Amino acid sequence: MADTLDTATRDAADQLQARVQRLLGHSLHIRHVDAGSCNACEAEIKMLLNPYYDIQRLGIFFTVTPRHADMLLVTGCMTRAMVDPLRQTYEAMPDPRLVVAVGACACSGGIFGQSAYTLGGIGNILPVDVYIPGCPPTPLTLIHGLLLALGRAEQRMHRDTRQVKSSRVLPMLAPGA
Repeated sequence: MADTLDTATRDAADQLQARVQRLLGHSLHIRHVDAGSCNACEAEIKMLLNPYYDIQRLGIFFTVTPRHADMLLVTGCMTRAMVDPLRQTYEAMPDPRLVVAVGACACSGGIFGQSAYTLGGIGNILPVDVYIPGCPPTPLTLIHGLLLALGRAEQRMHRDTRQVKSSRVLPMLAPGA
């Protein structure tokens, strides 16, 4: 199966597996919460589990309980009905808590923005470590975002966190790009 992977995907997967083992010493467990999405991001996340990307071979698993999760992966714009459940999920997670906003809606509210029913992006409710833009982001972009989140965790462990602001637009990672 490894022969069918392109070089960029294989390199990203190898980096991710090495970083997970070095940083956590065990598998990375992710709790996914849909805060109000159209399910396009969920379809791309589900593709990470197919035989082509197969992130489980890298030691990355999705868990149903936040008590076992190292990372909170949030999709969709922040609906008012999901504020309390999302905060409860975050508070139930053990430290260090990583929060990743996936998709344009989770990053900024997307086309919904702030309204009577939505509060915009996830950053208005929780401290977000990594924003993965896209509508929806590709599986390779998601893997890259997971690498960035693990880098944030590594910085926290070494007390070397920095806020970086850039006006430069970052290119999307896509196979063949």
